[in-house]
Amino acid sequence: MAHPPNTRPSLLVRIRDAQDTESWAQFVEVYAPLIYQMARKKGLQDADAADVTQEVLRAVAGAAGRLEYDPRRGTFRGWLFTVTRNKLHDFLSAQKRQVRGTGAADVQELLDGQPAREEIDQWDQEYEQRLFAWAAEQVRGHFEPSSWKAFWMTAVDGRGPKEAAKELGISVGAVYIAKSRVLARLKEKIRQLEGD
Repeated sequence: MAHPPNTRPSLLVRIRDAQDTESWAQFVEVYAPLIYQMARKKGLQDADAADVTQEVLRAVAGAAGRLEYDPRRGTFRGWLFTVTRNKLHDFLSAQKRQVRGTGAADVQELLDGQPAREEIDQWDQEYEQRLFAWAAEQVRGHFEPSSWKAFWMTAVDGRGPKEAAKELGISVGAVYIAKSRVLARLKEKIRQLEGD
């Protein structure tokens, strides 16, 4: 995908309700690993990255009631990236004032030295990977093991349909059908989360 799809406006509307635990669980399942991974890549230890993740989610929860979807003002994911980067900066600034070892030298310099475009591109790529992993977890149980393996071998591992068919003991046509059906289900699951 050249441009990852936007977060579905209906999910943003649903998370306004702090009592909507299903929507919040879905939101956290998709976005928390992305936030955590960004913090770890900036040199934070596991516990510190988890703390920053919680701070970002707390900020989202605090702003959720005011979130208005307006695609002209930018994407939600772009806003979340900015919130995450700001929380990381706040955390690292506080760490500098406390003179506490982080396990990495000059983490703040590393954060400041990264070009913003590269960070955003990496953020989007990691988001796409996380979204694929989430969708795969959601749909895998809806397919026979051989169909799932045929899809995985050809679409993810990059193996040829003939090789997959031979290894699985099915026809090449069955491999193509399995791959097509799984891809369609994955795309639908992602569309449900993010909208068209």
